[in-house]
Amino acid sequence: MRASHATAYGLALGYLGDLLTGDPRRGHPVAAFGRAAAALERRLWRDHRAAGVLHTALCVGGTAAGAAALAGLTRGHAGRGAVTAMAAWAVLGGTSLAREARGLGDALAAGDVARARELLPRLCGRDPLSLDEPALARAVVESVAENTSDAVVGALVWGAIAGVPGLAAFRAVNTLDAMVGHLSPRYRRFGWASARLDDLAGWPGARLTAVLATVAGPRPRAAARVWRADAHRHPSPNAGPVEAAFAGALGVRLGGTLSYGGRVEHRPVLNAAGRPVDFADIDRAIRLSRRIGTLTLAACCAASYAREARR
Repeated sequence: MRASHATAYGLALGYLGDLLTGDPRRGHPVAAFGRAAAALERRLWRDHRAAGVLHTALCVGGTAAGAAALAGLTRGHAGRGAVTAMAAWAVLGGTSLAREARGLGDALAAGDVARARELLPRLCGRDPLSLDEPALARAVVESVAENTSDAVVGALVWGAIAGVPGLAAFRAVNTLDAMVGHLSPRYRRFGWASARLDDLAGWPGARLTAVLATVAGPRPRAAARVWRADAHRHPSPNAGPVEAAFAGALGVRLGGTLSYGGRVEHRPVLNAAGRPVDFADIDRAIRLSRRIGTLTLAACCAASYAREARR
């Protein structure tokens, strides 16, 4: 394996590994990171930003340093490609995302709203008990859109930019934001650093996801129009472009009222001219997510190949 092939082959093999196996049921490296981050939080938590900055720096910096050390121990380009493949498989989550979304869609198709509510927490943190069938379907489509960026595109982008440390650090940032980055009373200040770092790390992947949802979706003009008109109205700088592009591409209306942990949010509607989401749109969103992932892989492999070939 030539030097210019190692990262590209590693990303492709890791993507294939995720496609074939998905996440392991037990012993996932991301789960191990979560346990370590939670243990460190118990020691460091204080209700101010400085403590959160330290927590974020130790968690993300330690993960990146460990990944860099592991990559540095490999000998030869084949070894580096193998480590990249393992890291990519560990951080990618496209197959598990599709599996969970499809399972919930199947429950809605069968009219089993109770089962769909039971499955929703596997995809997102919304309160499911008050959601009817359209609201459940909307939650799934929005989760597929956002997690396409977080669990697939962003990881591949940072793998192409920074190799194994980039893959590991991006997943650490994203996981930490899910743990402490929300605006609950406990994490409003402590989670500030992880939330802002996640915004920065997710910026390139979110824009690439929106671009690819536009060009690869069934309604390119509508996706571009909704992205331009509505993305800035979303409270998240990264979820906004992604969800708006998906809404336009699929011709559906996203956004609106939702509830997290008993806290109600009234988010702006994305693509107000679209129709309400139904269960059939879940499969359409999954197919679009898959196309975006494949195109991202091709782009990132080409970019990493070109960068390493110049060395």
